[in-house]
Amino acid sequence: MLLAMFSALWLGILTSISPCPLATNIAAVSYIGKNFSCPYKTVFSGILYTFGRALSYALVGMLIVAGLLSVPSVANFLQEYMGIILGPVLIIVGIILLGVIKLSFSAGITGGNLQDKASRFGIIGSMLLGILFALSFCPISAALFFGSLISLSLEHNSRITLPLLYGIGTGLPVILFAFIIAFSMNSVSKAYNKLVKFEFWMRKITGGVFILAGIFYIATHIFGL
Repeated sequence: MLLAMFSALWLGILTSISPCPLATNIAAVSYIGKNFSCPYKTVFSGILYTFGRALSYALVGMLIVAGLLSVPSVANFLQEYMGIILGPVLIIVGIILLGVIKLSFSAGITGGNLQDKASRFGIIGSMLLGILFALSFCPISAALFFGSLISLSLEHNSRITLPLLYGIGTGLPVILFAFIIAFSMNSVSKAYNKLVKFEFWMRKITGGVFILAGIFYIATHIFGL
């Protein structure tokens, strides 16, 4: 369970630093933050934005996991076959993370109009923006959330803990950028470029680990090795 908790937190961090969500997060925090002359308000807006993202991911994850586990026939099926299902799922997600399978889609709500409306609510608008932007899924974030986190939560019968840790993980890099935006705007582009490079290699490593874990699950749950 400790490994699963760490995995959920790491999946959240990896989701947040993937290029598509990362660009959205920085744009949202900087847009909200520019309305505040005080750096500490910018940081606080980043924390509220993070809270909104974490809350949104956690609630969606909880609803999906709790919904599936609340149906006796589905719960019994998952209890019996989740180990078998998880192996191929991890391998597929790993292949997506390695870039072998190219997916191109985007689902969610982003844009300047939404940011304009959120700014009318002042600092609370940051939290509302975080809640809405969390539902904007890119291929990588969708694979990590629906393919890995939900499968992991079902495997460990975790309705709350793992989705919540995933949500917290998605917010940690955002808080870091809120500090950078508040106290050193000139460092944003440098930090962004370094984080993109870091994400590239960490995504590749995570993809490899997922494939190995998937092979392990297949070997133990299907072939009984």
